[in-house]
Parts: sequence; C-alpha cells; structure tokens
Amino acid sequence: MSNDAAREKFKDYLASKGLRMTNQRLAIFEAAFARKEHFTAEELLDHARAIDDSVSRATVYRTLPIMTESALLREVDIGTNLKYYLPNSSNNAQVAQVICVDCDKIFEISAPFMEWYGSTVSTKLGLTPISQRLQVSAHCDALKKTGICKNHA
Repeated sequence: MSNDAAREKFKDYLASKGLRMTNQRLAIFEAAFARKEHFTAEELLDHARAIDDSVSRATVYRTLPIMTESALLREVDIGTNLKYYLPNSSNNAQVAQVICVDCDKIFEISAPFMEWYGSTVSTKLGLTPISQRLQVSAHCDALKKTGICKNHA
C-alpha cells in the first residue's frame, strides 16, 4: 500500500470513528510511515515532534491504537515492557518474528506455512483460526564469538 493510499485509509478510518485528521495525527502518521524498522511509542514521539513540535505524548498514545485497529500498523509484543510497531506495508500477515535478545532487534521473515498450520490444527479441534503469530527469541552468534552484536544499533 502506498503512503497516499495508507493516508486516505487513515483519514477514512478516523472519520468512521467521528475523529478528524489533525496536524498532530498527520505528523504521527508521517513519522510512522517513514520508519523502515520497528519502533516504540517514544521513538515515534521523537520522530513526530521533528515534523511538528506540537505533537504531544498523549496524542501519540491515543493514535497508536487507532492505527493498529485500522491495520495501518502492526503491534509487536516481544515480552518486554515495551510494544513495538511497524507499518503494515502489505496484506501478508504470514511472517515470523525473530528477536535478538541481545539487542531487542526484531527481524521479520516470510512464513507462508503459518496459514496452513493454523488452519490444520484449528480444524482438528473444530475451530476456525482468527489470528496467529510465530515468534522466535535468539542469541546473536557474533556476540557470542566476538563480544559485539552486529545488529545492535
């Protein structure tokens, strides 16, 4: 989905909830869709304030659920006290997340087998799957060998 299409989807979703596309919400949207890697709410706040210094922390925390409900962002919980987000640039939700526990970097790889697996195990139980995720925690081999995690920014 292009940024223009995503922006329209966001605007339409806001309207369906009786909300307006304010300058702060637009800055938050622009900051989120400029990110190529997973980000936290606080990182998004910093990037949004670089676009519009009037963006408040409260608006970021109120806007993130709207963006995840509308499927513009994906929320990733890696089991820490932080949630991470990433623009939902495609409709392919069949990804596995691999988390480097040494630096908390999140990698996403295509996992087309997930749909089949989720459907197969659910059907055996007489259920219909509605969501699923595969998340792997891993240590950095380079850190173990050299003492430096190549993924640490």
